[in-house]
Amino acid sequence: MSKHNYKRKVYLQDKPRLEAKQQMLAHYEAKREIEWLDSASTLGRVLAEPVFAKGSMPHYHASAMDGIAVFAEDTFSAHEQSPIRLKRNKDFIYVDTGNEVPPPFDAVIMIEYVEEIDEDTIEIIDPAVPWQHIRPIGEDIVQEEMLFPQGHVVRPVDIGALLASRTVMVPVIKKPVVTVIPTGNELVAPDGSISTGQLVEFNGTVFTNYIHEWGGEPRLHPIVKDEPERIRAAILEAVTHSDMVVINAGSSAGSKDYTVHIMEELGEVFTHGVATRPGKPVIIGKIKETIVVGVPGYPVSAYLALEWFVRPLICEALQVSEPVRPKLKVKLGRRIVGTMGAEDFIRMNIGFVNGEYIANPLPRAAGVTMSLVRADGMLIIPPTSLGYEQGEYAEVELLKPLEQIKESIVFIGSHDLTIDLLSSQMKKVRRNTSIMSSHVGSLAGIMAIKKGEAHVAGIHLLDPETMEYNQSYIKRFLVDKEVVLYPFLKRKQGWLLPKGNPLDINSIKDIVPQQAQFVNRQKGAGTRILFDMLLKEEAISTEEIIGYGREMFSHLSVAAEVKGNHRAVGLGIYPAAKAMDLDFIPVADEHYDLLMTKAFFDSQQGKDLIHVIQSKEFLEKVEGIGGYSLEKNPEPIYFNALPNKF
Repeated sequence: MSKHNYKRKVYLQDKPRLEAKQQMLAHYEAKREIEWLDSASTLGRVLAEPVFAKGSMPHYHASAMDGIAVFAEDTFSAHEQSPIRLKRNKDFIYVDTGNEVPPPFDAVIMIEYVEEIDEDTIEIIDPAVPWQHIRPIGEDIVQEEMLFPQGHVVRPVDIGALLASRTVMVPVIKKPVVTVIPTGNELVAPDGSISTGQLVEFNGTVFTNYIHEWGGEPRLHPIVKDEPERIRAAILEAVTHSDMVVINAGSSAGSKDYTVHIMEELGEVFTHGVATRPGKPVIIGKIKETIVVGVPGYPVSAYLALEWFVRPLICEALQVSEPVRPKLKVKLGRRIVGTMGAEDFIRMNIGFVNGEYIANPLPRAAGVTMSLVRADGMLIIPPTSLGYEQGEYAEVELLKPLEQIKESIVFIGSHDLTIDLLSSQMKKVRRNTSIMSSHVGSLAGIMAIKKGEAHVAGIHLLDPETMEYNQSYIKRFLVDKEVVLYPFLKRKQGWLLPKGNPLDINSIKDIVPQQAQFVNRQKGAGTRILFDMLLKEEAISTEEIIGYGREMFSHLSVAAEVKGNHRAVGLGIYPAAKAMDLDFIPVADEHYDLLMTKAFFDSQQGKDLIHVIQSKEFLEKVEGIGGYSLEKNPEPIYFNALPNKF
């Protein structure tokens, strides 16, 4: 037990991020030690001093061609009408490319222009110019010339120049040592067993890889429990042997967030809280001349804070500029609200549709790691802005190559597991093409097609009046829009239930009396429309359904919620139940179709997509999931357009 009794520190600053960064750098005193390395091992390292060549390249007069070496003056009278004959070893010698051209020879004639009379005699009809086809000493590199200035980052081609000039050892700036300390009672190693209330510790490994990528020397400390004495001991050890220290978690204002208290005791704290969303609970201070940065436990917040405050320290230690990402002007597919007084960092999906880059926000929660994995760009909303309206233009920082973004197929609409399979198969046909999917529901997919913000929408909308899927909605919302509905697959919708069906749910009529907690889909989702129709048929009010207002954006999310709660029930597709090992009671067979603009359907990219859908390999993979029936050789349905005739 610790003898310290820390009180919860609920107050966090809202210091501007750049102000916190500048204050931190002002307190940072980089050691910048020099180490000498074998030139062949210096890739990516920063030169500590200017590097000068130890030798010339080439270090002798070298033939640039296969041919004969001659004394140019002896050939001046050569002409087609009066050829000159030269004797071997007296007037010429044979040389290959790279051979030395010894004095008195001062020119090389290409072998193609030499006629051999006999073993020792050749004939030429064109004169040679002094030093033709000869690489002079130092043509490439001259001994003692400066190869690279101080601060140069070594590339593969640079290593070639170093070795060619016989510069085999070079001085580089020693990598700054960055110790990463993960903290938390709930953390366990990824390869260990895990139970409820425990979380896999992966941030530390992500941190070390970022640090390595930025040029630092990462050291990952074992997990430290939320006990002040242990945290204090870990920090004291780390600051003694490190150039900077990163503490993960414990930086906020919870009852076990001890980091700020311990840092204040051991040294000085400059910042506790920056005006950013996410990433606010950051701590920056100094202990024993070492900068210590405390970052939040939520992954997205942590990774952003690491980039904002640890990368600048590493760059300062190495005397290199911070990298700047390329930027792109995009049209926003949705309204994005900012936080007045704070910078908002919004992860974005970007697609190239109808000649414009269209960007849509990914989930903004600080704990959604996949929002960074899937992000194509980052929209930064300044603290003076309330955000952007749908259709406005904004500038984003690119997180992926523009070529990759431009080749992506933008898929917006209802979620289905087969879309990920389709994306994987597309990459086999078009190497740079993948499907960028956004799970926003069928109606939102139709509207994205209407606004020209998507290539494809996945839809499964049942019309309660006609009991037909999709077509009536297209006719209603896409008047005069040239689109194609491609019949894709049929899938089973049904009740997703915990293993063993503990509440004995067999129909919608059982949900209310059993007080089951329903896991719903978002408004506009085809599953939500189906559920509402079932409620209407049984005259059940939405107010009677516990959890009706809580929305999930994919079938897998619904299944995961049901798996974790024995009183839960959801409506979803069979593959989601199978993936989560749930019970499944069928309710309906539904049509899940692909809606496309006619322009995309007729494009080469569209043709490749259809080719993949109809391939035997894709069919086998879909059937292997179970719960699907893929349409074979379906006839596309054209709206407001006619098929192209080829």
